[in-house]
Amino acid sequence: MRYLVLLILLLAPFGILAREWEDQQVFGSSDRPPLRILSSTDTSFFAPIIEDFIAMSPNTSVEYFVTGTVELDQMFRAAPDQFDVVISSAMDLQLKLANDGFSSTVMNVDHPDWAQWHNSLFAFTSEPAAIVINRKAFDGLNIPGRRQDLIQLMRDHPDRFQGRVGTYDVRQSGLGYLFATQDARATETYWRLTEVMGRVGAKLYCCSGQMIDDLRSGDLIMAYNVLGSYAQAQAAISDDLMVILPSEFPTTMMRTILASAAAPDPQRAHRFVRHLLQLQSIGDPTIFPLPPLAVSEDFQTQRTINLDPALMTYLDQMKREAFIREWEDAIVQVD
Repeated sequence: MRYLVLLILLLAPFGILAREWEDQQVFGSSDRPPLRILSSTDTSFFAPIIEDFIAMSPNTSVEYFVTGTVELDQMFRAAPDQFDVVISSAMDLQLKLANDGFSSTVMNVDHPDWAQWHNSLFAFTSEPAAIVINRKAFDGLNIPGRRQDLIQLMRDHPDRFQGRVGTYDVRQSGLGYLFATQDARATETYWRLTEVMGRVGAKLYCCSGQMIDDLRSGDLIMAYNVLGSYAQAQAAISDDLMVILPSEFPTTMMRTILASAAAPDPQRAHRFVRHLLQLQSIGDPTIFPLPPLAVSEDFQTQRTINLDPALMTYLDQMKREAFIREWEDAIVQVD
């Protein structure tokens, strides 16, 4: 029996790397093992960053794996030695990884104190959660500027919105759970909005990309708490989409990066972290397509989520279960 357990432990990392990914790409070529990056960020946003790193680091290859925020956290905890760098939009899960000792200390980094945690977790973007609408499907309706406007629209036109509203399934999405808990902490309007979305049969999604696809096809008329950076990128090439940041406050997250404490090549992992942070500080969109980190602490007026221990409050099992029960009562409504 013990030999079977040992065999399972030995084969587990290979099973992780052989799984089906949302995307998996290799950049560059080298006779050395690749730098492995585990990420929740679409490859299109990171390809220029990786290519620039390879240009500065001859004889280097990078293997880039994309998966959801919850799966990312689970997989990295199960096999931290299989990945060099971890990038995620779920700030709370990332902070807990760092707090639990899964990240290494990266020195010689010139980075704001409020955008890092003990030199082991670094924020590098500022990205708001947005309301996104399909312009054509919204024809004849007032454009909502606030959450309360959206509530009133759905109450006044339930037939128009029935089955055509989308938002994150917070049971599946780490980022969706983060946005929801932060919204709930900030305003009671969130619960009224969630209940009204439930009344019109809101569709629940794992990720922003799927919500955006259904908005473009017309299957959705509106989606709430869509990741603004993804929505803006699609709105730039599609007249059908309109991105709205709630005027009372947009909840804004910071995407974070850490180097694995068990990375096979720690120095190379650290070089990638430093390279990424340098690129975001330059802010060249051709090399760094993501929204760069805000330049000062004034960004707090935008309700940016702080990178501090309070983030982990809703990761407590009892608090998480209680929050999800309340969320289900509001949005999963059965006649």
